[in-house]
Parts: sequence; structure tokens; C-alpha cells
Amino acid sequence: MNPPLILIIGRIGQVGWELRRTLAPLARIVSVDFPDIDLTDGNSIVKWVRETRPQVIVNAAAYTAVDKAETEPDKCHKINGAAPGILAEEAKKLSAVLVHYSTDYIFDGTKTTPYTEDDAPNPLGAYGRSKLAGDQAVGQVDGHHLIFRLCWVYGARGQNFMLTMMRLAREREKLRVVRDQFGCPTWSRMIAATTALALQQVLAAREPGAFKGTYHLAAAGQTSWHGFAKAIVGQMPAEGKKCQAIEGITAPEYPLPARRPACSVLSCQKLQRTFGLQLPDWEESLRQVMESA
Repeated sequence: MNPPLILIIGRIGQVGWELRRTLAPLARIVSVDFPDIDLTDGNSIVKWVRETRPQVIVNAAAYTAVDKAETEPDKCHKINGAAPGILAEEAKKLSAVLVHYSTDYIFDGTKTTPYTEDDAPNPLGAYGRSKLAGDQAVGQVDGHHLIFRLCWVYGARGQNFMLTMMRLAREREKLRVVRDQFGCPTWSRMIAATTALALQQVLAAREPGAFKGTYHLAAAGQTSWHGFAKAIVGQMPAEGKKCQAIEGITAPEYPLPARRPACSVLSCQKLQRTFGLQLPDWEESLRQVMESA
């Protein structure tokens, strides 16, 4: 029996790059990224899916420039809102499983306890609205889908908060970082590994549709951007590090074009109940990333 074929869209992104490794033992992998596939063009999306005819589609691509999205809402919506719906429709025609990644930014951050999958979304900006539209588009098609909602993604490659803090710590003696926004820093490799383990269960099931739905997928524990920055800089080797102090500031002291949720901590109990999977604490994952960086 031939192993299934998995189409990974977003092969060079933080999560997509890790997925190419973690999914390889499960299946044959075809991976693609822009400009070979253009998620603003429905014809490009349809062409790739119909020519590849995968058993699984993993959409790890997204428009993630949160601030730029405020001035490019149409492009952001095409990639994050419309493209997932097209992928879901094509996946359903093939009886394929669609794995799609969402974000904590669909919430407004006013809740004081971790968000569950049943909490009402209320995005604050164009990026969050586009991602919510994508979630809804996938759900409306009602095929075999898994939506994994992520939080504060980082890793050893790409553009992310950890790499930015490490660069700045080598350049400056003092950093100023927001202390009143809270979330779950989640390593891209853990996202990919958890996806692979969940997908393995889905593919082995007689009724893969029984797993369909939205799941929060984030590291255990929580911290602020300030706490995350202190942990990152604290684990950097002394050689080449200039930073001596990290000052905590409020969000209004660091104004940005797009508003961020003040608290977007995610509850991952549904993931644990359904798949028996739980990510390690964010501090443990950070130690592993820093050791390998």
C-alpha cells in the first residue's frame, strides 16, 4: 500500500519548514510556496490541488504582517480569508483532509482566563478579521478539516520575536518590551510535531471526519512579551551580548498600527482530550531552541 500524499503549502515558513521534516515519515511530501503557488489567485490554488491530488492538504501559508495588513486588507483577506475556503472545497472533492492554521488574534484579549474553542471571536484588526474569515470559510465547506489555532509562534529561522530580541540584545544595552500583553510562546517545531501526531491518528481512523473541528495548539504556561524577552536574553551566551537591562513598558508606550489582544492565552484541553497530546511548557521549549540555535 502506497503511503498517502501530503501537499504542504507554505514550505519555507516557520511552521511549513518544520512540517516537511515531521510529516516525511508519514507520507510522500509535495511542498510549495510563493511564487509557484499564488494564494491571491484561486486558479493557482485549484491547479495545484487538482494536479497533485493529495490525501492531505496542510495550509501553513498565511499573510502574517499584522501591521501592514491595516493598509493591505484586500490582499490579506485573499490569502487568509478566501484561499482557505477554496482549499477546503477542493479537499472535499478529493475526500482529502485539510489542516489549516489559525491564530489567537481572532480574540479581542478581554478575557481573564484562557480562551477555549467555544469562546466568541472578536478580532481587533485586519489580520485577525482575515484569519477568522478563513476559519469560517473552512467550517462552512464542512469537509474533513482540522483547524489548529496558534499563539505567539517563534523558532530558529524566519522572522519572529525570539530572533528579533537576540539581534537587538547584541546591538543595544537596554531593551524596552511590552509587559501588559500575555500569551503562550509556541515553538514552530512543536507545532509541526503535534500536527504530525494528530494527523497520524486521523489517517489511521476508520472515520477521519470524526476528528474534524477547531483545536487550540499552544505551549503550556503563559507569559508577557517582557517575560518572554527576559527569558530569551537570559539564555543567550555572554559573548557578543550587549544588553544589560530589559525595561517593561505598557502597550500604549509602544504604539503600533494594529491593536493586539491584551491576553490571548489559549486553553488546549480539547486537543488533549481528543488526541492525548499536550505541548511542553513554553520555557522548556525555549531552552531547547536556544540550545540548538
